[in-house]
Amino acid sequence: MSNFPRRQLLIAIIGLVIAIAFATVNNLIAVKAVSDPKIKIVVISDLNSQYGSTTYEPEVHQAISLILKWQPDLVLCGGDMIAGQKLSLSTEQIKAMWAAFDRQIAQPLRDRSIPFGFTIGNHDGSGARSEGNQIFQRERKLASAYWNDSKYNYNLNFVDQAEFPFYYTFESQRIFFLVWDASTNVISPQQLSWVEQSLASNEAQQAMMRIAIGHLPLYPVAVGREKSGEYLEEAEKLRSLLEKYKVHTYISGHDHAYYPGKKGQLQLLNAGALGSGPRQLLNSNLPPRKTITIVEIDLSNSTTVYTTYDLQTLKIVDPVSLPPIIIAPNGKVLRRDLT
Repeated sequence: MSNFPRRQLLIAIIGLVIAIAFATVNNLIAVKAVSDPKIKIVVISDLNSQYGSTTYEPEVHQAISLILKWQPDLVLCGGDMIAGQKLSLSTEQIKAMWAAFDRQIAQPLRDRSIPFGFTIGNHDGSGARSEGNQIFQRERKLASAYWNDSKYNYNLNFVDQAEFPFYYTFESQRIFFLVWDASTNVISPQQLSWVEQSLASNEAQQAMMRIAIGHLPLYPVAVGREKSGEYLEEAEKLRSLLEKYKVHTYISGHDHAYYPGKKGQLQLLNAGALGSGPRQLLNSNLPPRKTITIVEIDLSNSTTVYTTYDLQTLKIVDPVSLPPIIIAPNGKVLRRDLT
């Protein structure tokens, strides 16, 4: 055989090896893109100002700007998006508040196709009752009308939206999210039955993680929120229910104070406020602050990493600076990095 055919054969073999190598690298990149377990969620809460307000404080606008820059996989809001829960507010005032919320908060996220999950707070549409009747029924109807308006899209993959926006479930990034109506301190028996059915469902149990969201916390962490009615009744029963179905984290608002806690097997993310009235933590001399939290989730090992910013100082909150234990009236909450 002459040198010329040998050279052609060698060139063909080298070309084939290079082609296989490129195909292998491209396949590995594609697999990594599909199976990358890292997920970024931004948690905000308690955005409202004084009753009837259609404006938001600078930290709220700053948070939205940061979210648009960060481009997370999902934004979760712990409630109190408007400033209702006052019977003297007119229908026009309540509609104006939802329009302002949409214009200043929801629409910028929607325009960037950033999914927005939320729970209804007591100032959005309280489920409080008196003699069996809902006190704020008009506010709840107007909240429902806003959230169910077909011209809005919140980019959520719903599993069950029959009672949306008050309680519902959705999936995102292989995580199952359950939102219950914790706008008051009582989760109704009807809701509890729905919670158990939802968490026992194939969609929930086949998910790689389960997260629950509600406005009122199971255990209060802030000064002024340790009074009866400001946190969920039968917290231990509710916690046991969530633990039964291996819910990883319960996210709440209402306390206007950031605290990354845990009790038993359940992690507890008490989101801080961005709007008016941040509160001081129980068992702490730290000043009140307005916060936003990035939750990075690694589904390969079910771990979560929090990065929380104080938007008034622009500094990251050092978890070690927070109280190791919050002594609430209905139980003790341990800081989540401790054992």
